Amino acid sequence: MAILPIITAPDRRLKVKSKPVDAVDDKIRQFLDDMLETMYDAPGIGLSAVQVGVAKCLITVDVSHDDEDNAPLYMVNPEIVHYSDDKGIYNEGCLSLPDQFADLERPEGITVEYLDYNGEPQKLLADGLLSRCIQHEMDHLKGRLFVDHISAVKRGMILRKLDKARRQKQTA
Repeated sequence: MAILPIITAPDRRLKVKSKPVDAVDDKIRQFLDDMLETMYDAPGIGLSAVQVGVAKCLITVDVSHDDEDNAPLYMVNPEIVHYSDDKGIYNEGCLSLPDQFADLERPEGITVEYLDYNGEPQKLLADGLLSRCIQHEMDHLKGRLFVDHISAVKRGMILRKLDKARRQKQTA
């Protein structure tokens, strides 16, 4: 397994719409394993393939607590087929927007269909943090960041901070 470099905003590659995966084969499974290792190393609770430079419909998620065993979830070609009417606000962050957070309203529950690690069709009813994390990662597959859901003023402030940090890092 390998740790992959995570792309940070503002980078145009994060705005690319991901393409479906044709088949879950050994190459895809190895990439999913690398994504999971990268996510754990960051550390994070979700990662999409586009965040590591691959515009394919792949996400990894693990919302287990530190005192629990890891519970990784691999999703290939995920599609949300139902959103609950109940909404909630949660302070979200993102590995591609380091140290930046914003309150976002999202549906509390979803039903998502996807292919698992072995290419088998699955259907999952998710709520709470798992629901939110899946929705967040699926936004990435559509070329959207969590800051695209907040006001233009707040988004601009966050993106300028990240751009400044990147420039400082390049000159250091």
